[in-house]
Amino acid sequence: MDKKIPAFAVLGHPNEGKSSVLSTLAEDDSVRISPLPGETRECRRFPVIIDNEEVMTFIDTPGFQNPGAILAWMRNYSGPRHELLNSFIESHREIPDFQDDCCLLEPLVQGALIIFVADGSRPIRNTDRAEMEILRLTGIPRMAVLNCKQECQHFKEEWLSEFRQHFNAIREFNAVKATYAERIALLESLKAVDQGMEPILAEVIDAFKKDWQNRIHSTADLMIQLLTDILGYKKSVALNRSNPMGSDRKSRIKKQILDEFNNYSRKREQEIHQDIKRLFKHRAFQYRLPEHGLLDQDLFSKETWRLLGLSKKQLMVSGAVGGAAVAAAADLALGGASLGFFSMLGGIAGAATAYKSAEKAPRVRIPGIQITTHEITIGPVQNPQFMYILMDRALLYFRYLINWAHGRRDYATVDLKHDTEEKTGDTSRWTIEERKICHSFFTAVTGKERMDLEETRNRMHELLTKKLTSISEER
Repeated sequence: MDKKIPAFAVLGHPNEGKSSVLSTLAEDDSVRISPLPGETRECRRFPVIIDNEEVMTFIDTPGFQNPGAILAWMRNYSGPRHELLNSFIESHREIPDFQDDCCLLEPLVQGALIIFVADGSRPIRNTDRAEMEILRLTGIPRMAVLNCKQECQHFKEEWLSEFRQHFNAIREFNAVKATYAERIALLESLKAVDQGMEPILAEVIDAFKKDWQNRIHSTADLMIQLLTDILGYKKSVALNRSNPMGSDRKSRIKKQILDEFNNYSRKREQEIHQDIKRLFKHRAFQYRLPEHGLLDQDLFSKETWRLLGLSKKQLMVSGAVGGAAVAAAADLALGGASLGFFSMLGGIAGAATAYKSAEKAPRVRIPGIQITTHEITIGPVQNPQFMYILMDRALLYFRYLINWAHGRRDYATVDLKHDTEEKTGDTSRWTIEERKICHSFFTAVTGKERMDLEETRNRMHELLTKKLTSISEER
């Protein structure tokens, strides 16, 4: 026996936000959303796919066109109640004025449950009451969603009072600002619509949660790949030993390979960000990042380096703690005979290196450049601050992405402000122990010390997963 797939028809009056609600719930930004009423003229199914399997379906429908006439017909209907919808559709299918109404009711005949969407920013009209009564007369399990497109407290109680008379479950929901947690809460509420659907919906919600966690793990993988590729970047340019070049020529080569590194870093970061975007199913709608926000700044701009990453003091402490941790391995190897001498020297050296990195301008010695008689070599990265900059930008992008509901289509709001002198990135708020993990990862990836790269990657992955999960749970 085939497993039943829950289907929900999203119904309501034109221009009430039905398509926005559906787009956000289904995580599908290909849903057409227009400020013009009546843009949806036919039913369209939007399956929710997890692990290549359809787990739920939402159906976008045209808005009611003739609710008063439909209600009058239903009240005069004297046939079997279970044939109510079929009888209406059969008797009105060929009437042009009722084609949209027949279209929106057909998914209900096919077994779909009801999500009724109303715009809570306006008062209730008689047509709204007629639509709600039509759905009540169908006897089909149904939920009402108050789509708060604007501040709607003035009419909220009026809507809720009316909803209680007609629906099995009620939910307030802002389709253009809904977070992951709010989407899950709405799906949880759907279980109250029909007791018989509870086990199936419980499985669907569990699949949603597991899929979300898998996306977070994949995001952590992508961030580690970004850091590994950029921090470990290395390139050499051979010199002609039989024809020594002057300092000007060497300076031009140095500038060229440094520009290549900068461009590689920008491109790699953009590629990883796009991969993260695809993980969270932002595909069709090409939104822009807010102008003048931190993500709108160039990776190597002074503004980026002023506001992201660690402070000088934090870099020094992280370098000292991280240096001591790396050197502690030497003490252990000697069975304690060194009396902690290597750990002490490692801490001093780490703090000194971090202080020098903090003092340098962002374009200087991010990747080290070495010149010998036969080649000029760039990389790996010398400045640990660059690691924190890259992480802050990835976390900022992640936060912005997961809080951009799929039903949102505006560009007006600038969410990321940077009119402050304080560090605004996530990493500046991490604990010393967490930055110690970062320092070990930086040391391993850049080859500064002989360390277990797999172990440091695993610890870094665990840290990033924890931080990404915390961000996704923010309200």
